[in-house]
Amino acid sequence: MASSTLAITPGLRRKLGEWLQEDLGRGDLSARALQGQAGEAYWLAKANGVFCGGVLLKPLLSELVGPGGHQVELQLLVCDGASVAAGDRLLELSGPAEMLVAMERTALNLVMRLSGIATATAALVAQLEGTGVALADTRKTTPGLRELEKYAVRCGGGINHRMGLDDAAMLKENHLAWAGGVTAAIAAVRADAPWPARVIVEAETAEEAQAAVVAGADALLLDEFSPEALTRLVPLLRAQAAVRPARTSVVLEASGVNPADLKLYAATGVDLISTSAPMTRSSWLDLSMRFTPAGR
Repeated sequence: MASSTLAITPGLRRKLGEWLQEDLGRGDLSARALQGQAGEAYWLAKANGVFCGGVLLKPLLSELVGPGGHQVELQLLVCDGASVAAGDRLLELSGPAEMLVAMERTALNLVMRLSGIATATAALVAQLEGTGVALADTRKTTPGLRELEKYAVRCGGGINHRMGLDDAAMLKENHLAWAGGVTAAIAAVRADAPWPARVIVEAETAEEAQAAVVAGADALLLDEFSPEALTRLVPLLRAQAAVRPARTSVVLEASGVNPADLKLYAATGVDLISTSAPMTRSSWLDLSMRFTPAGR
């Protein structure tokens, strides 16, 4: 899979430092057995998958050693988004042994989690190959890890939906009921949003979906429709959008989809299929750090 990019912002650096501190606490008691010892280490893939998170390791080391601290050399042998096989060597490290031990658990936990998401995403994206339908993520992410987990989805070949509630207005059942219907809800967002925003309406019936298109929704999230129902509905929605005054297209997204049925849903004519499965159902990719004394 093609790799993506991740901005190492000051906020992300602070998080890395906090995660290291969570593990180190008052100090690594085992480090006393390693003082003055030089070490070499490498990471090994113990399962097939997609690697993700290598971009975090140099900033993580920087947070560990601090300005003017002991030098730890890191050489990445694979890039984020690359497929790896069990037995592959992923990266090499050298430096003070106590530093290598201190960063081991935090670094592996992050990379194993993100690689698991990237691996699960890639498996789903492979089912959609050649269909022209994209796989999108959701906001079902681990609090504090959204930026990284969505990066992992991109590394697996998926695309990001909204990063947060400020990216687009997603009008769901409660919004429509409390606002007085889909037309009123869309009009309120158009009138009062502090910046230009897409309006997405979640529809659970064909009638809701058609009303949302007429009311001017930019996109529809078609939730828990069967493939057969979508096959009938999608052409109707496209035709309705084509005769809107502005003749704007509408993005159609299928959600609430069983991952085993991706190809069936892709054949209905939708633009996107969204799923939380890579976040909520994936296992960590099994990786390990192996140590050898320097010079061996």
